[in-house]
Amino acid sequence: MERAEILKKFRPEHNNMLGLLHALQDNNPNNYLDTEDLKTVAEYFNTTLSHVYGVATYYTMFSVKPRGKYIIRACNSPVCDMEGSVNILEELNSLLGINPGETTEDKIFTLELTECLGQCDKAPVMMINKEIYGSLDRKRVANIIKKYKNK
Repeated sequence: MERAEILKKFRPEHNNMLGLLHALQDNNPNNYLDTEDLKTVAEYFNTTLSHVYGVATYYTMFSVKPRGKYIIRACNSPVCDMEGSVNILEELNSLLGINPGETTEDKIFTLELTECLGQCDKAPVMMINKEIYGSLDRKRVANIIKKYKNK
């Protein structure tokens, strides 16, 4: 979808900035906001590029660098930590060969840490794009990653 089509979905009111940034990022095949996206938003909301950049870099759900097709967000909240999230991270590192903040060479997976996914009753938890997976152990993580590798 072209940027102009995405802009039409949002009124040029500042309370729509986050929604527009999400839509632009979701439209990018590399799951990030490029410089043109940020400039477009700044112009659309009649604000500075530095303001938009500040918003985009403040929120962890946005990225200003290219990421993989699948964004894995591993929860590292205290509850997930107590329930073994370190094992989940070790398994993801072993399966993908990357650490948090990195993307696989084939640009399929990016691994990120997040403070809380709001699923403490299912800890430990991870999210892949918009899908949440809970009650994880090493075997379940391996099966989930295998499913995404075969997509």
